[in-house]
Amino acid sequence: MSLPILLTVDDDPAVSRSVARDLRRRYGKDYRVIRADSGADALDALREIKLRGDAVAAILADYRMPQMDGIAFLEQAMDLFPHARRALLTAYADTDAAIQAINVVDVDHYLLKPWDPPEEKLYPVVDALVETWRATGDRPVEETKVIGHRWSSPSYKVRDFLARNSVPYRWYSVDDPEACRLLEAAGAVAADIPVLITPEGTVLKSPGGQEIADAVGLSTQPTEAFYDLIVVGGGPAGLGAAVYGASEGLRTVLVERKATGGQAGQSSRIENYLGFPDGVSGSQLTDRARRQAQKFGAEVLTARDVVSLEARGSARVIKFGDGSEIGAHSIVLATGVAYRELEAEGVAELTGRGVFYGSASTEAPECAGDHVYVVGGANSAGQAAVFFSRYAKEVTILVRGTSLQASMSHYLIEQLDAIENVRVRARTEVVRAHGDEHLEQLTLRDRDTGAEETVATGHMFVFIGAAPRTEWLDESLFRDSHGFVCTGPDLLAEGGKRPPGWLPDRDPHYLESSIPGVFVAGDVRAQSVKRVASAVGEGAMAVTLVHRYLEEH
Repeated sequence: MSLPILLTVDDDPAVSRSVARDLRRRYGKDYRVIRADSGADALDALREIKLRGDAVAAILADYRMPQMDGIAFLEQAMDLFPHARRALLTAYADTDAAIQAINVVDVDHYLLKPWDPPEEKLYPVVDALVETWRATGDRPVEETKVIGHRWSSPSYKVRDFLARNSVPYRWYSVDDPEACRLLEAAGAVAADIPVLITPEGTVLKSPGGQEIADAVGLSTQPTEAFYDLIVVGGGPAGLGAAVYGASEGLRTVLVERKATGGQAGQSSRIENYLGFPDGVSGSQLTDRARRQAQKFGAEVLTARDVVSLEARGSARVIKFGDGSEIGAHSIVLATGVAYRELEAEGVAELTGRGVFYGSASTEAPECAGDHVYVVGGANSAGQAAVFFSRYAKEVTILVRGTSLQASMSHYLIEQLDAIENVRVRARTEVVRAHGDEHLEQLTLRDRDTGAEETVATGHMFVFIGAAPRTEWLDESLFRDSHGFVCTGPDLLAEGGKRPPGWLPDRDPHYLESSIPGVFVAGDVRAQSVKRVASAVGEGAMAVTLVHRYLEEH
């Protein structure tokens, strides 16, 4: 087979030769380097490559080219090679290009000219591109088929589960003729929806999370009965702990009840995370972290509900919902938080049928032409408003307070101010959701005057604070009045008295819970900073404390 291709496009012959020379020096043994002097020539080359059946691993395109700029070229190149990774060559001043590239072609990296020395500025970027391409490949995607009803909450849950676990699928509405043919072939009827059909032809009727995970090849069963470290929760804190634990030689397993990423994984764009000046989507960050953890040898179990935790001598044991259990020398709890439910008439009945918690990115195409309402004033709500503004006719953010300034980052407020179809309604709350089959209207109340107004909408996305997922823990693990887990100094009573039942002849380590050897990281920890960067940092710090604990034992 031919070597996969690295394609570079630049209208400046000197720059073009320089890029190709540097690429051949580093990657010439494993990749074929092709260069083009314009977007049109590059597209012609890509068409020939497509006809020959060769693969394109990465494309590096200059932004400022005549006739067709780099963004327009990459947009067309994606139609030919959607799995090729993309980088934009740009001058430092072209910040507008960076923003356009995020919105239009979702570039993987930016390369600022000049990039000397290539060992520091060019090769790390290309290494990341080809590593991601090798992980996803450039072969035809075998799609799982999902047949369901647009306004069915169980159908939405199946789509959301697949999307958040990066499982490619094709959606068929139950009313489509092709859906009828698939149901007949599967021996199913409309009452069985949602129906999932794997590429191998396995049929699942109204499946649950673990059943879906098993069918599409996600790992759900541990390979061992005992580990050095169990990480419960797959958000940024849990992924950080899994990466650092596995990379430092601990036999590590991460257990997640739905999909890795947590709330951060649902974010359309994270722009204040260190090292990503142009932003990164939550799904991209999550995918990279998950692959990084697995590269170091961590197991990742999906769709497994943890229902209890206990200390048995020196072992720390978790039990799953099916009654099975695994043990370890230590545990990191990183279960994060869940969005609080909106307490308004009709909301519960319409959840998953027009009312959604979190970004629910699978619903974005359905918002075209609709007036979308986003409830909440924190960063997650602002990021969702920016994302849905690309699809919806209008987006309105509903805030109970007087403004966004008290709860949202300044950079995000400025972004929202610049988007024409986004507006903010302060001092406003939802009191009622209307609809039979799906959401059709909302009744809003002015908190100052008490006046009510009914508005038409088919989509409401709710971000109104968060509650910890700790209801499964027993009383031996101390929590505060809101359910967040207390750790370290917060466990000490007046006079430095240690918590009841504490056996070690030392105070609890900073992230250690009231059960020795059980550490807590991220949003579920009392007094934590609710930011992605701090969660990742706590995950890494927890592993350092795990080592200290293991040395003591």
